[in-house]
Amino acid sequence: MKRLTVWIFSLIFLLGSIQDSFGYKILYAEQFYKLFHQHLYQYPERIAENISYLQSALKADFANPLYALAKIPDKRHWERYRYLFKMHVNLKIIEQILLWGSKYQKMVAYFYNAPWWRQNLESLDQAEALFRSALPYWEEAKTWSKKAIALSFLHMEEIQAWEDENHRIESGDLNYEALIQEHLQRVERVRKAFKEMDASTY
Repeated sequence: MKRLTVWIFSLIFLLGSIQDSFGYKILYAEQFYKLFHQHLYQYPERIAENISYLQSALKADFANPLYALAKIPDKRHWERYRYLFKMHVNLKIIEQILLWGSKYQKMVAYFYNAPWWRQNLESLDQAEALFRSALPYWEEAKTWSKKAIALSFLHMEEIQAWEDENHRIESGDLNYEALIQEHLQRVERVRKAFKEMDASTY
């Protein structure tokens, strides 16, 4: 039994050592971006983790063009790639923030929620704060989109989806500001309804 215990601990130590040997530092924007992933269950802490990865991707330097997420044949493609990357990551952050805010959003102030009106108002405050925090990322996304569209004659097949986002922003088809304002207006309507509740509501 003692030998078995020693063997098990030795194996765990060996496996840990092997795993560590494959570790590497996350330094570049593309590496941080690859850490972003969709979870089956979108818990706030997992959404926050994704936002952290994406924010780090915006701050980090780009990897050598050899390791880009698209084929980069020349400096002009490299320039467009970087603009599209920044635009796309800002859009992903907005998506994650809106998803997070939806966890606290109340679509309707039902009469039977009256006993918990205070908790519902606190939840709406959190939703509003999150929705408003997404607005600066939309401004950033528009800035990079404007730069990228000037080079729209350059095509990179691997990031076709980013190019589509670019065209949707410039055509007005993709407008997160309008969507965020809708969320904020709903928050205000529901907040007003909760504040108007009294002892006779329930």
